[in-house]
Amino acid sequence: MTRLLIVHHTTSPATRELFEEVRRGATTDEIEGVEVVSSAALSTTACDVFGAAAIVLGTPANIGYMSGALKHFFDTVYYPCLEETRRLPYGLYVHGNNDVSGAVRAVESIAGGIGWERVVAPVTVTGAVTKQDLAACWELGATVAATISRG
Repeated sequence: MTRLLIVHHTTSPATRELFEEVRRGATTDEIEGVEVVSSAALSTTACDVFGAAAIVLGTPANIGYMSGALKHFFDTVYYPCLEETRRLPYGLYVHGNNDVSGAVRAVESIAGGIGWERVVAPVTVTGAVTKQDLAACWELGATVAATISRG
């Protein structure tokens, strides 16, 4: 069974909703052979990443940037993962009260620097979470999981 790792910083009801929907999409019955593991950004290690066939990253946009917790995750795993996880498929979701472009840009820059490959466009949500946002998060989780599915 291949593993999808969801690394998230979930501090608000909005980011919790998005996280739950990503996880629901990744664990849909139509996708077989994928174990979904969720891990808080502050406690995720390089060993967790080494065991993953794909990763979904989730963060709030804080003051125009990714959360400090997700930045800590990247600081912790960057060099250990630099050679070992090249071409790791990834997806991203970001929630903010206003502009989220800085957070997306920062995550994509670091993920690209590690050599990870984005397999789906980021889901960006500004303000209140809508049904369309939840559907996009479900699709994000399902798409990344399907990328590594053996079914």
